[in-house]
This record gives sequence, C-alpha cells and structure tokens, in this order.
Amino acid sequence: HNDFDGLSGNEDVGQMSAWYILSSMGIYQVEPSGGKYMFGSPLFDKAEVNVGHGKTFTILAHGNSPKNMYVSHIKLNGKLYNKLYIDYKDIMAGGTLEFFMTDRRP
Repeated sequence: HNDFDGLSGNEDVGQMSAWYILSSMGIYQVEPSGGKYMFGSPLFDKAEVNVGHGKTFTILAHGNSPKNMYVSHIKLNGKLYNKLYIDYKDIMAGGTLEFFMTDRRP
C-alpha cells in the first residue's frame, strides 16, 4: 500500500512486513537474537538490499518457478555454500547469495 497512511492496522510496527519481505527473499530469521537466517524458497528471481557503507547484498534465484520450488544448492560469492543458514554478519558484508532451484525434493 504505497500511500501516505502506509499499511493499515500497524501490524506490530513493521515486524510482520519485515518478516514477509525477508521470507520472500528466501531467508528467515528463526531466533531474533541469534543472527542466523535459515534458507527457504525465494519468491523473487533477484533481490538487492542496500546494507549500508556502499555495500549491497544480492540474492539470485536461478531457475526459479512455481514448479522449481526446492533448493538444489547455494553459492555465496561464487563459492558453494553448505550451511543451512547465513549469518547476519555475512549479509551485512555485502555480496551475492545464489539459490539454484529445482523441481526435485532434496
């Protein structure tokens, strides 16, 4: 809702909107104080986040489609990434997180 009154109902001062945006980018903060973001299935083919200090964190979802809802593998800054989560500090460092999507269940 792009208007002067924003999102009606307040929805917890933006918390639900923030959760939805992050989840739709393929990352989900399970525990708010831990700094770890679990991986999910991105809705977007590309998302860019300005993380400050002239840095951008880019998320790409290769082969993304309603049929390809599963993550085959992930790369962080061009290197195979084997963890099931990403740390906050890695997001804030900027770079590129790539999801490679497939129709095959892991």
